[in-house]
Amino acid sequence: MGSGHSHGQVRAGHEKMLWIALALTTSFMVAEVIGAFVTGSLALLSDAAHMLTDVAALAISLVAIHIAKRSADKKRTFGYARFEILAATFNAVLLFLVAIYIVYEAYLRLKAPAEIQSTGMLVIAVIGLIVNLISMRLLSAASGESLNVKGAYLEVWSDMVGSIGVIIAALLIRFTGWNWVDSLVAAGIGFWVLPRTWSLLKESLNILLQGVPDGIDIQKVEAKLYGIDGVKNVHDLHVWALTSGKSVMSVHLIADSNSRSEQDILSEVTSLMSEEFQISHTTVQMEGSDFHSKLADDHEGMVH
Repeated sequence: MGSGHSHGQVRAGHEKMLWIALALTTSFMVAEVIGAFVTGSLALLSDAAHMLTDVAALAISLVAIHIAKRSADKKRTFGYARFEILAATFNAVLLFLVAIYIVYEAYLRLKAPAEIQSTGMLVIAVIGLIVNLISMRLLSAASGESLNVKGAYLEVWSDMVGSIGVIIAALLIRFTGWNWVDSLVAAGIGFWVLPRTWSLLKESLNILLQGVPDGIDIQKVEAKLYGIDGVKNVHDLHVWALTSGKSVMSVHLIADSNSRSEQDILSEVTSLMSEEFQISHTTVQMEGSDFHSKLADDHEGMVH
């Protein structure tokens, strides 16, 4: 049995940015909720609801980073890195439910449009847009590295789109008096968010179900293994991810011991998987040709 170990460190370098984004988002969320009730705007309330999920997402992201930094122990030999995927899944489900609620509430309001104070609605939406742009800037770098932070980033991004929609609705209501536009924009925000949230949820669930990570072709991995000098057979090949950006592989190789040493083959497998597919942890079961022949004979004997 051989192992090539290259455990990546859990990304905690963006923790400060998350704290700043959390402080900004929480402060404005309180103001926006108050503003939504004062102005009577469902679109503004929709944006405030998304802000609430942003606060939850950012807070959970910070907790996930803190927990993921814990070292591996005898009960959790891979450490706590997968907690960030649980956080990302929770965030996606939460936002999905909020979006459905807003769409339903918008449907009810379209049948009986409420009176809207467009000026207050416009001012709050503009401030919200500024806060969202700042938060997006803070989270953009980390969103490409962590599904956990990506979930928070997507929620802030959806809020930014929502703020733009609320601004447009406020202007239309102010100059045309079409109060129904408020509900229409709220519904539009909900429908805009749903498919993006579903995408994040599918990506998170794929990791929890130990599916092959996005960007890795299992057939190409197998072909590369067969291309290594001395490897005669590849079987029981598995590739999955512990968390975003931390892929793991296990495989059984039948090697020609007369061609190269098993240690040389193991070293090449480890290096190749790391360089070609960014697989940080490889576990390889080396089997000689005679071992394979014995297994085949044993199987044939059992059949007969």
